[in-house]
Amino acid sequence: MLTIGLTGGIGCGKTTVTDLFKKRHVPVIDADVISHALVQPNQPALVELECAFGHSILLPDHSLNRAYLRELVFNDPSKKKKLEAIMHPLVYKTMYQELEKVDAPYGILSIPLLLETHHHNKVDRVLVIDCPEKTQIERVKARDQLSDSMINSIMASQCSRTERLNLADDILDNNSSLEDLELNVQKLHNAYLKMSTGKNE
Repeated sequence: MLTIGLTGGIGCGKTTVTDLFKKRHVPVIDADVISHALVQPNQPALVELECAFGHSILLPDHSLNRAYLRELVFNDPSKKKKLEAIMHPLVYKTMYQELEKVDAPYGILSIPLLLETHHHNKVDRVLVIDCPEKTQIERVKARDQLSDSMINSIMASQCSRTERLNLADDILDNNSSLEDLELNVQKLHNAYLKMSTGKNE
């Protein structure tokens, strides 16, 4: 099966794009969704995170205090590394288990840190969702109400826009209307279907 690694910086609109692919019955395995599921109360990953970072990362209902953990790791590179060492192997393992269950011409692995974790070598094509950095910042502010310093910190931890575009096999510009985006998704969908036939021959 043809595998597409979909990525993009924070606020580029990865979810909007994956929703458009899902509308076309394309299986999407999303690293963020899996990551959220892995840290639900009583899950082994959450227990491991509590051991690593202390009881303060939990809210009174024993769910993960995401805002607190985000502040904790983005202000301390060693803690960020520790978090990634716990979560990344679990997320990737789960993603590939999910991928094995898929029966379709092609599937999408939506991974925000696809390039940063050098995982682009394990997919057939890299699809980058792109928009100007100014637009990214505006969208994240509107969506997550994060401070400028936190947004800048997150963006600095991701690879640069130039680097992303250089490593892309396909680029979707998400800086105009939803209608334009939908048209471009349809074009890519048709291209991937064609490629998957060639791959299966």
